Amino acid sequence: MEDSKKENPRKITAIAAAVAAYIKTEEEALVAQAVGAGPAQPRAGAGAPVNLWGLSGRQSMMQLRNLMQLRAMSRFS
Repeated sequence: MEDSKKENPRKITAIAAAVAAYIKTEEEALVAQAVGAGPAQPRAGAGAPVNLWGLSGRQSMMQLRNLMQLRAMSRFS
C-alpha cells in the first residue's frame, strides 16, 4: 500500500510536466507560424496578429492553476 502512495505524487508530477511541455510546444508552434517560419499555408485573409502578452498571461494562469491543483491533490495522498 505504501508503494502506491509514493508513486502517486510522481505520476501527478509527470503528468503535469507533460502537459506543461505540450502547452509550451503548442505556443512555440503558434509563435513560429505567426513569424512565418511555420509550415506554409495559404491564408484566406489577413488574420489578427498573435497577442504575445495575452498568451503569456494565459500561460501563467494555467501554471498557477496547475500548482494549486497539485497542492490540493497532495492533501489526499
